[in-house]
Amino acid sequence: PRSAMDHQPKFFENLSGSGKAIGVLTSGGDAQGMNAAVRAVVRMGIYVKAKVYFVYEGYQGMVDGGDNIVEVSWESVSSILQVGGTVIGSARCKSFRTREGRLQAAHNLVQRGITNLCVIGGDGSLTGANLFREEWSGLLEELAQKGKIDADAVKKYAYLNIVGMVGSIDNDFCGTDMTIGTDSALHRIIEVVDAIMTTAQSHQRTFVLEVMGRHCGYLALVSALACGADWVFIPEYPPEEGWEDSMCVKLSENRARKKRLNIIIVAEGAIDCHNKPITSEKVKDLVVQRLGFDTRVTILGHVQRGGTPSAFDRILASRMGVEAVLALLEATPATPACVVSLSGNQAVRLPLMECVQMTQEVQKAMDEGRFLEAVRLRGKSFENNLNTYKLLSHKKADAELPKTNFNVAVLNVGAPAAGMNAAVRAAVRVGITEGHKMFAVIDGFEGFARGKIKEISWGDVGGWTGQGGSILGTKRTLPAKYLEKIADQMRTNNINALMVIGGFEAYLGLLELSAAREKYDEFCVPMVMVPATVSNNVPGSDFSIGADTALNTITDTCDRIKQSASGTKRRVFIIETMGGYCGYLANMGALAAGADAAYIFEEQFDIRELQANVEHLTEKMKTSIQRGLVLRNENCNENYTTDFIYQLYSEEGKGVFDCRKNVLGHMQQGGAPSPFDRNFGTKISAKAMQWISKKLKETYRKGKVFANTEDSVCLLGMRRRNLVFQPVAELKTETDFVHRIPKEQWWLKLRPLMKILAKYKTSYDVSDSGQLEHVAMLPKEAVPAAI
Repeated sequence: PRSAMDHQPKFFENLSGSGKAIGVLTSGGDAQGMNAAVRAVVRMGIYVKAKVYFVYEGYQGMVDGGDNIVEVSWESVSSILQVGGTVIGSARCKSFRTREGRLQAAHNLVQRGITNLCVIGGDGSLTGANLFREEWSGLLEELAQKGKIDADAVKKYAYLNIVGMVGSIDNDFCGTDMTIGTDSALHRIIEVVDAIMTTAQSHQRTFVLEVMGRHCGYLALVSALACGADWVFIPEYPPEEGWEDSMCVKLSENRARKKRLNIIIVAEGAIDCHNKPITSEKVKDLVVQRLGFDTRVTILGHVQRGGTPSAFDRILASRMGVEAVLALLEATPATPACVVSLSGNQAVRLPLMECVQMTQEVQKAMDEGRFLEAVRLRGKSFENNLNTYKLLSHKKADAELPKTNFNVAVLNVGAPAAGMNAAVRAAVRVGITEGHKMFAVIDGFEGFARGKIKEISWGDVGGWTGQGGSILGTKRTLPAKYLEKIADQMRTNNINALMVIGGFEAYLGLLELSAAREKYDEFCVPMVMVPATVSNNVPGSDFSIGADTALNTITDTCDRIKQSASGTKRRVFIIETMGGYCGYLANMGALAAGADAAYIFEEQFDIRELQANVEHLTEKMKTSIQRGLVLRNENCNENYTTDFIYQLYSEEGKGVFDCRKNVLGHMQQGGAPSPFDRNFGTKISAKAMQWISKKLKETYRKGKVFANTEDSVCLLGMRRRNLVFQPVAELKTETDFVHRIPKEQWWLKLRPLMKILAKYKTSYDVSDSGQLEHVAMLPKEAVPAAI
């Protein structure tokens, strides 16, 4: 909701920070990505001409003052993007909890003229910051009475502005979909689970894994979803009375189905419905006593906080850091302290205390045994994760399943993308739960035409979530030249609905099939597409399955390449990424790896721009940062090839820097899927399957399914904050078919971010930010969103 005045776009270059001083601190438990946030705050602050100060060791450093509060420069935050934890330190601070301590802290800030604080930490740290802000004017008056500051200072520094960013691996803060560090912690957990699965497989073992989350089950729940665990214990949703029996029954059923391993995930704060703790040891003893299975416990502990931040966390933290500085520049004495966070795919500002109160409400609901309420208060994404997990983990007995007599086929189309198998698994299991017979098509439309189609059961897709590539096999072939044969196969196997998981070819394929409906009745069935391609170039969706995994591969590689340059001075790397004509991977990879430039097709560039980039790097080499990183999308320009850019840079940089080039190639399509891709693939595919069931009921007339309206061929995509079904026919106008990309792409708005963080002068439209929203208390029947 915007007022009429808001229509002129708001540009950040019109916001000045000169005369302002910003202090940045990290507090509470560390989390991967905090450094990326610190870096973004420092660089954005300096960019808008504000002074920026590090406050070392959290609030302790603010109280102690001295060398703990230092003004920093652009280079101070170089090379910290890929480092886990926090380079400015974080300490638990008792003294800041006393008024004396806060008085001391206020004195230290006023001496340096700091009246803007950016706090990166958990809910405790943010609550402390808010109290500090409320007491500020009182503290200054007290300092003036004691003669420590003069009356002018009291006037000049009358207000303290506070913006928070939530850094916490638990993701336990209400109002934010993802806190900084959560995705990286999931990476650590999934790496461990994948490793444990191979040894458990060898020995037919049961593993009980304990993950962090004292009051919040997010990590446990999402990792259970991402690895297809047999059972999960979380504080918000304790198991029902007699869970011991049902768990043991389930474990032994799985063994009877030839499954050689069991994985049980326990959140460290797990409880039963009487609020008594359920520990990993207790679970292990139970399994050993009742079933005699060889059972081991692995406690992940601080491993989860460690390691390098994932691409998602780096981008999240960089976006949040820039947003935090904007919020500080626009803050007035009247605006409440706010937190910047992401909702779906959009940066939002929320009143800090509303989030804190809601977070405390969850704890209260759990303490009082109102568990359904606790799950609801956690927000729609948590609730959705829980419902999806329940849907996929437990197979009902055949007698309990409804029988619809519908046959649904699933196929993969296009190039392989990590997470496709997770999507197939979810589709198959949800389909079976809904009472359909599920069929798997091997090798895309080509395999379909050749009759490579077979029924697929619940057990067939066990263990698929963590597998990279496409187990069903995938081809880029379009259906147009096989229409007759595919129609035959649809008829022979009596297929009543199609689910296509794939990239741009899948989208084109559905357009071709719906056009062929006039000629073939067989195609008059509900069809749905789930976007899966590393390029993220499918119209109608902000994200596609596989893009996050590819982005992590690019980021990891860039980290290594940057490291290789730390020994040799003054070197520039030119790295070519995939993506077809879509610059998503190059642009977001550049943001996550801290690159100096990214060349993409969507933003035309010429020789002058290349020249400017070379000059920019020449200037950079005079500072203490003596290396450069340039990403180039494979099709960004047919004449300015990777070789051309490499040769140009080599020639122009002679005597100043030398160059190396690197083409990343197919490693971007491989690898085990990232937690995001497993989770996204699972949830979006489950939702698509539920849509198919609904459409089948709607279009079943006189003993057959007949669907020939546009809204029975849809693409399910993530749009800003929601998952939306869009008829493929309607998406035609949004598509550039020549270059196989959407005409409008959300991430182009983030393009200036990368330039700002690399010190380029640029224009940045910030009209989207700056609206303080309120924490939505979900009505009971609210529709859960995607992620």
